[in-house]
Amino acid sequence: MTPRSVCNRSLLVLAGLVLLGGGLLILFSGLDLYRRHGLVPPAGWPLLTPDDVLLGSADRARWSGQGWWWWPAVIAALVLTALLALWWLLAQLIRRRPGSLPVGGTPPQEGVELRDRALSDAIATEAGALPGVDHATVRITGRPARHRTHVRLTLTPEGAPGAALGALCEGPLRTARRSTGLPDTPTEVRLHVTRHKPHRAE
Repeated sequence: MTPRSVCNRSLLVLAGLVLLGGGLLILFSGLDLYRRHGLVPPAGWPLLTPDDVLLGSADRARWSGQGWWWWPAVIAALVLTALLALWWLLAQLIRRRPGSLPVGGTPPQEGVELRDRALSDAIATEAGALPGVDHATVRITGRPARHRTHVRLTLTPEGAPGAALGALCEGPLRTARRSTGLPDTPTEVRLHVTRHKPHRAE
């Protein structure tokens, strides 16, 4: 699970708990459940009876007496909260990964599709077994018909960048293009060398 997914799920759980708590408060107050069932809420508990309001006249008068800046500050906070919520919602709707890729060209042949994670794992496994490669990670982004492959190769100290890049293009990437039927797939490759201790010359 990626950090972005963890953050999204945490925010969804938090928002759900807040909405659930607010809904239960309004439900208990509106149906007068405290009095009907003899429940005693804690001191200072809001909305105890159907006639209660969240912000009474005394509270409104007290906050209004804080100065001219109070209401603009409240409005600005509400607008900022709404903008942040809208930004987060739009960020969830924008897909950074294709999800599934067509197999055999576009449109998909007979509805057969390949999950982008499965393809990236297959490329990474094959690339990690190439000579001179210590580790490989692959990420696929974009739309299904116009996806982009990002490859990160970590070479061994003895690995040659040119040879590793050529083996990657002729091996895993060619297999992926043949599997998806999309020959013109933009690919970005980043080469790194694994850390190693310096050799001592005797």
